[in-house]
Amino acid sequence: MTNSNNVPITSSELGNLWMTHQDKTMLMRFLEHFLEHTDDKEIQQIIMLSYDASAQTVEKIKNIFEQEGAAIPIGFTESDVIKGAPKLFNFLYEIMFLHMMSKIETSLFALYSTMAYRKDIRNFFKQLTTNSQDVYDQCVQLLLEKGVLARPAYVSMPKEVSFVQNINYLSGFNLLKETRSLNTIELSLIHHAIETNLSGMQLMMGFAQVAQDNQVKEYFVKGMKLSKDIETTLGEYLREDYIEPPATHAGKATNSTVAPFSDKIMMYITNLLTTFGLGSNALGGAFSLRSDLPRTMAVLTPKIYTFAKRGGEIMIKKGWMEEPPQVEDRQQLTKSR
Repeated sequence: MTNSNNVPITSSELGNLWMTHQDKTMLMRFLEHFLEHTDDKEIQQIIMLSYDASAQTVEKIKNIFEQEGAAIPIGFTESDVIKGAPKLFNFLYEIMFLHMMSKIETSLFALYSTMAYRKDIRNFFKQLTTNSQDVYDQCVQLLLEKGVLARPAYVSMPKEVSFVQNINYLSGFNLLKETRSLNTIELSLIHHAIETNLSGMQLMMGFAQVAQDNQVKEYFVKGMKLSKDIETTLGEYLREDYIEPPATHAGKATNSTVAPFSDKIMMYITNLLTTFGLGSNALGGAFSLRSDLPRTMAVLTPKIYTFAKRGGEIMIKKGWMEEPPQVEDRQQLTKSR
């Protein structure tokens, strides 16, 4: 039987390992800032669980790259977090941040596991998926216990199975030509999008206060406004059904203007969240059976894409975008032949 570790890793495995290295080194820097300002033992325990797991992941990826003869990516280092800087976010934001990141990581690592072929790489991403789910569970439990996490709306349980009787259901109308209520699938996707954008909006507010570069500062202000636009637009669908959109009094940005992070790392996580937002937007439109919802998503998508594209341009201009592993240059291949 062939030892899977003797099989070279594929391009998809290489790319996803590289992305995971970027993600985990970034996460470690944020957790270092949170640990510096956290006194709550329970919160410290959750943060340390995530930090230790991230450090082990980074080391594992480095070992794989070394075995494959690949250059070790830089990612984000201790120079990207400024120790001694004042706390940038208050009451429970560190757990709200981990809650948001664990949702993203669970989705990404589950996807990466389906793009892996070598057994050890498959097992690696399966374990990362489990780790992210564990962190998510702990964050949700703590936030619920603290009373700062809004649950989705409760609905009456269906007493019988029914089938759609009229094509107006797809256009968003009921038999009386009135806008039909959201179904639970549509409601869950809207709640998820609003919840994520609330955390993202506070992140952008904090970043805008402390960014050193004026161009970067303006970019974060635009991100803050975009998050608010998305939250307000999608929240209106809930209000039409007399459901209050999720909100929380916790996790606000402080008034600190001293940067605890480099502009580079703040731009990176903004790009990551924006890219994830594009995917979530597409998912929300795809699984909605009310045609007005996909239309709204279609209006929001270009705004999110334009914001993401602008972020990439700034990062390249500033020399902050580390290039992923590349396929062989076409021109060089042509010359060699």
